[in-house]
Amino acid sequence: MSCYLDDQIDELQALEAIYPNELEVISNKPPIKFSVFLNVQSEDHEEYQVKLVFELGENYPEEGPIIEVDEFGGSFEDQDRDELMEMLDIEVANNLGMVMVFTLVSTANEWLQKRCDSLKKRRIEEAERKRLEAEAEEMRRFEGTKVTVESFLAWKREFDAEMAALEKTQVKLEGSNKKLTGRELFEKDKSLIESDLKFLEEEGGEAAVACVDVKVDESLFQDVEDLDIDDVEDE
Repeated sequence: MSCYLDDQIDELQALEAIYPNELEVISNKPPIKFSVFLNVQSEDHEEYQVKLVFELGENYPEEGPIIEVDEFGGSFEDQDRDELMEMLDIEVANNLGMVMVFTLVSTANEWLQKRCDSLKKRRIEEAERKRLEAEAEEMRRFEGTKVTVESFLAWKREFDAEMAALEKTQVKLEGSNKKLTGRELFEKDKSLIESDLKFLEEEGGEAAVACVDVKVDESLFQDVEDLDIDDVEDE
């Protein structure tokens, strides 16, 4: 029988009084084994839980207890278990030769509370990050693409090409809608002359055609200088 058994039993009884609802005895005979359930609730009502199992060897407290993290509850990751065990191992090394389970449970409970606060802060920061990203994306939509010399020159070339094509199309439209003079019509379409002659033939017969073929004898008219215009005006 271990010379430390009485001390171990006394410690177990003290722990049962301190943690009446959290401690569960698995074995009260050597090796003494029990679990302590820790629970922390955050402000947003999310619960974080840790269940620690302790086994007291025959040389405890001259040697540390065997500790196992049996359960994790809440938004924990694998690295959280390693972090907690590392802290408990440090406390064991610092308390060898003394009963230490209460100290170990207190350390675990403090770690759990801090971890709860840290996870809450992480969630708040993540929500804020997403909000800022959404606002930045909205601003980019309103601001549009940033103009550089290269992007402006590319736009200018495209704009000039579009304007030239538009002007060319406008000229074609104006040319097709322009009203031609009679001379322009005749020059453009010689068949109009023939159609006019045909019309005259149909309306006036040979007389009309003769009118077209009349030749003027200029010798029948006197020169303007030979006319006595002053005498006519005096009369």
